[in-house]
Amino acid sequence: GLRVDVLRLVTHRASEERGTMATMEDDELPVGAARAGAHLTSVTRSFTFEASHQLSWHSGKCANLHGHSYGLDVTVNGPINANGVVTDFGDIKAAVTKHVLDEYDHAHLNDFLPNPTAELIALDITDRLLHAGLPVSMVKVRETAACVATVRVQAE
Repeated sequence: GLRVDVLRLVTHRASEERGTMATMEDDELPVGAARAGAHLTSVTRSFTFEASHQLSWHSGKCANLHGHSYGLDVTVNGPINANGVVTDFGDIKAAVTKHVLDEYDHAHLNDFLPNPTAELIALDITDRLLHAGLPVSMVKVRETAACVATVRVQAE
């Protein structure tokens, strides 16, 4: 019944977090998984990093050297696979850590981005992840709780 299927999904998701991904048989799929491919599904993993930057062209406070506790949301769209997931959250974490956070966290962004606006930071992160093979569909960079830049990848 539904309770057993939900338990299987919870157990399966817990095994993913431990890195012990096992393929589920068709008769073990959670309720609704067989028709889930007909819907656009996305998964998002959130991150934070600390960084400084300076916008020399800016007429206000942002011309001064300053820093942010940035928020980063990375979204992947796709069909739900036989395991009941779009992609493993661990795969998103590994790609973001290796290709973004290892350079961005506790860095001065002007050292590798000539004009590190939130928009250009989001674009750089999107390009890095796409080149790394992660099929991102959207990247959001939050400089503050009220200021967010979003890059949406256009389908070709």
